[in-house]
Amino acid sequence: MVSFKYLAMKTDMSDQLGSDLNEIGHAARNLATHAIFLAGGLGGFASGFLQWFATIAAIYLLVLDRTNWKTNILTSLLVPYIFFCLPGLIFNLFRGEVGMWIAFVAVVLRLFFPKHFPDWLDMPASLILLLVVAPSFFAYTVRGTIFAVIICLAIGVYLLQEHIRASGGFRNSFTRSNGISNSIGILLLFVYPAWCCITFIL
Repeated sequence: MVSFKYLAMKTDMSDQLGSDLNEIGHAARNLATHAIFLAGGLGGFASGFLQWFATIAAIYLLVLDRTNWKTNILTSLLVPYIFFCLPGLIFNLFRGEVGMWIAFVAVVLRLFFPKHFPDWLDMPASLILLLVVAPSFFAYTVRGTIFAVIICLAIGVYLLQEHIRASGGFRNSFTRSNGISNSIGILLLFVYPAWCCITFIL
């Protein structure tokens, strides 16, 4: 016959084990939350790094589109994407006198020497013009908010689905030689906006 003392001791041990497991789960959740906040709060290192990463990916896609791997997708959407993701250092540089002079030279070349203005300069010139003439509301109020992040995500989704359609399906977009480079570049566009969404939710 099992004694009541043994049953009580067994019940106490199972209660302690359940309590310990609950504490371990709580500690793991706290560790994950604090790690994400620490990554986002290290002087904005993670966000800043991913912002540079996204900008480089968008420029890479523009270069690909202007070289021998031309596609039919609307890559002009990369201009507003870069506008919203451009790191503050470069944004402020092109927003000032440097950008004004570059925009002035681009407009003069386009107006008076259109034959000497190469096609591949259209997108960079459009980006500089957008940076210079954008109203302060877009330049300083909308940039860096969740609305800009949503716009960047929408641009990424649109470009991805258009690229898959132009490649003839999901499989072709990752197996053809020119499809892989475009697919990787478009997928990299999602890194910074996705990170911003995670930090915004948490």
